Amino acid sequence: METARSSTAGICCRFLLCLLCALPAFGQQTLGQQILGQQILGQQVTDAPSIPSNFHLDLETAARLRPQLMEQSVPATGEYVTGRLVFDRLIRQLPQAADTKLKWELRIVEDNEFNAYSSPDGSIYVENGLARLAGRSAGLWAAILSHEVAHVVRRDWARRYLYQKQLETRSAAIVVLGNPGVPFGSGAQWTDARTSSEDFARFCRQLEIEADRLGLTLMARAGYHPDFVPALHHLLHAQAATGSPDSLAAMHPCWEDRDRELERAYVNSSIEFEHRWLEWYASPGGNPPTLVFAEAPSVRRTSSDKVTGAKQWEIQVPMHCENLVGAIEVVLRAYSTAEIASSRHSAAGNTPRINSIATPRNSYSEQRQFTGCTSPKTIVTFTLEDSPASRAAGSRWTDVYILDADGAVLARADVPKFP
Repeated sequence: METARSSTAGICCRFLLCLLCALPAFGQQTLGQQILGQQILGQQVTDAPSIPSNFHLDLETAARLRPQLMEQSVPATGEYVTGRLVFDRLIRQLPQAADTKLKWELRIVEDNEFNAYSSPDGSIYVENGLARLAGRSAGLWAAILSHEVAHVVRRDWARRYLYQKQLETRSAAIVVLGNPGVPFGSGAQWTDARTSSEDFARFCRQLEIEADRLGLTLMARAGYHPDFVPALHHLLHAQAATGSPDSLAAMHPCWEDRDRELERAYVNSSIEFEHRWLEWYASPGGNPPTLVFAEAPSVRRTSSDKVTGAKQWEIQVPMHCENLVGAIEVVLRAYSTAEIASSRHSAAGNTPRINSIATPRNSYSEQRQFTGCTSPKTIVTFTLEDSPASRAAGSRWTDVYILDADGAVLARADVPKFP
């Protein structure tokens, strides 16, 4: 029985991971709505059940799991002190009427992973891979922590739990084929495990977007430019394995979808930031980061030699930049079949390229170009020769990395397979 209890606790711990948005219960304003005032930022979550006033399972679960979570984490001190200072500033932006039952605390999980999650009691957990990615950047820390604070103040654990129960109830209703007592269109419908799973994942993805919106507002009011959110998204995308397909059952939207969904929220929160902080450099987060929005590269064959079999290819990388001073470097990289398989197997989580990219194995593995990225749509073009020597290197062009003047990674894009 002790083993079963431990297993259940582990499942509950995973259930706490990075959740989202609660709607008002019985006409009352949530803490998230108090932060936003009456402003509606974009699409709201649909079909979300209200949280009953007597629902306390989220806080009860958090209290039960808190000792285990505390044991598996450490305080945010030493190299993580920037995170703690940012966290304290974000919490000060919450209304004074914030729930006194919340125990706000930032903890670090030393497992070398890249995730962050929150417990309904107000404790936030950042894995040290992600913490080191943020480093001493107050803006990146704000992008991480404001999202998790939003989960807590909007009681996201409760919302997700209640929605899952709603799906289970819906799936339990059996419709007998050909039953004349159940008219077509009466609301009865066929459901299966896959449909319920996709509905739940879709709900969770939309909740993530809502937490991003509230987090952006918190950041602007605390003095951290909203551009640090897409900067964080781009850094995390650069850590991801090459060629990982999107899934309908994925509970987090991909980084490109998040940036697209949040366009209006970025504008609104940027206006608020600029209103509050006339001198950007003097804000707690300092000047906004350099942003590079890289679109999907295109590949086309430009020529071929019928005698030698050599082909010439052209790869174009469209992009636009914001907050850029100076130039950026665009790096086209090739990896061997074994390296690609290894990267996919490890999901790039165990050996991340955090601040720079590794030295190429040979001259056939890399091409570099500099650009000022001054046009609304800058296109960087690489010309490749598919010669016998390059084929002997056994590599395939798979990634485009974009680096700042110090060689730090700003963004990454996947190169499609050659036709």
